Amino acid sequence: MADERPSRPERPDRPERPSRPGGRPGGPGGDRRPYQRKKVCRFCKNKEMSIDYKDAKALRPYVTERGRIVPRRISGTCAKHQRVVCNAVKQARSLAILPFTTTSI
Repeated sequence: MADERPSRPERPDRPERPSRPGGRPGGPGGDRRPYQRKKVCRFCKNKEMSIDYKDAKALRPYVTERGRIVPRRISGTCAKHQRVVCNAVKQARSLAILPFTTTSI
């Protein structure tokens, strides 16, 4: 009894909203690709590659130009190697090998 709500009255004077052109990706009018190739971890594929905090050139692809660490879903690294990359970037930052942020705002 307490759970029942009164029904809403019909509003014939209000027209139904038209759908927006484009909308969300994957919906009607969206131009999302049906298949995207799976990203593969560079370190799992090439076993000779190592992650070292002293090698700033190797860590550059994992840091944006603003100084943020690139997430897994964008970089394509596996969880195990992403943790190692994060620790290496943080260690390189603390030793002033990599900058924390950019110099200009």
